[in-house]
Amino acid sequence: MDKDRIKGAAKEIKGTVKETAGKLTGDRSTEAKGKVEKTVGTVQRRIGEAKDKLRDELNEK
Repeated sequence: MDKDRIKGAAKEIKGTVKETAGKLTGDRSTEAKGKVEKTVGTVQRRIGEAKDKLRDELNEK
C-alpha cells in the first residue's frame, strides 16, 4: 500500500473533524480549513490508489 494513500486518508479524517468542529462552533475559518484539508487528503489518497493500481498492473506482466 502506497504511503500517499495512508497519509491522504488521515488528512481526509482530520479535515472532516475540523470541518465539523467549525460548523458546530460557527467558526467559518476552521470549517473552510477543514474542507481544504479534506480535499487535499482526497487527492493524495487517490494518487496513492493510482500508484498502487499501476504497481499491481506492472507486477502482473
